[in-house]
Amino acid sequence: MSAVHTQRGFGGLIYLGLAGILGLYFTFAAVQGDYGMFARVAINAEGEALKTERDKLTAELAEMQNLTHRLSDDYLDLDLLDQQTRDVLGYMRADEIAIR
Repeated sequence: MSAVHTQRGFGGLIYLGLAGILGLYFTFAAVQGDYGMFARVAINAEGEALKTERDKLTAELAEMQNLTHRLSDDYLDLDLLDQQTRDVLGYMRADEIAIR
């Protein structure tokens, strides 16, 4: 009887290698790519920083609107007006003494 030898081709090995390389590529892209996990973490951190800055600017805007309203023609806060003339123009009353 003769022994039957079957030769296995390299097709299966090439297919397995190609599938492994593609798997590694897609795994790398999912972690490091433009839309990967690291990019998402960076975007979320930037979003939080921008929200903090937005909240700070909103508070600053509210303060400016309050000061503007207090110096308007409809509602005049004399203490604020006095403070602004002292700070901006450097005025002082006649009965005050300036210490430098």
